[in-house]
Amino acid sequence: MNLRSWLALSTLGLTLSAPLGVARPLSSYVDATSYLSSQPEYLAWLELRSNLKDNFDDICGDTFCEGGYSNIQSLRFQCSVNSGTGVIGQCVWVFAASNEELDPSTGEISVQTQTWTCQSPLASGTTITSLLTALSGTSPLYATLPGTSTTIYDGLVDCL
Repeated sequence: MNLRSWLALSTLGLTLSAPLGVARPLSSYVDATSYLSSQPEYLAWLELRSNLKDNFDDICGDTFCEGGYSNIQSLRFQCSVNSGTGVIGQCVWVFAASNEELDPSTGEISVQTQTWTCQSPLASGTTITSLLTALSGTSPLYATLPGTSTTIYDGLVDCL
């Protein structure tokens, strides 16, 4: 390879680190925020995450937040998206909680913590755009997921 060819490849951002004949993946997975390319999609994603948190906060005290962990908090809803196709690899919703016990004789506080990673029950081949459409509105926790008869709430019941 001559110097001019090498410079042309370098300018294009190509590398020769893989041996010739070895296939490279055409795309990889990125987080949903990185994949979304338009402002309306990005705003729909932010609204979805906000509404999911609000929906969870509305029901927590009567459902999941009874028992040993009464302060379960939504940390983040996140999806991986194939950068070439827009197909979701996985969506998870991460939660955390704690339980504190005070020793009255010493003043010490012991803390038990718990985290949960709840996988959303998505159908294979679900795209991020179909997910955003299906879960638009103020109650995405209860909306039917594309290609299924289940909801994100159903996934939480199996997780928390």
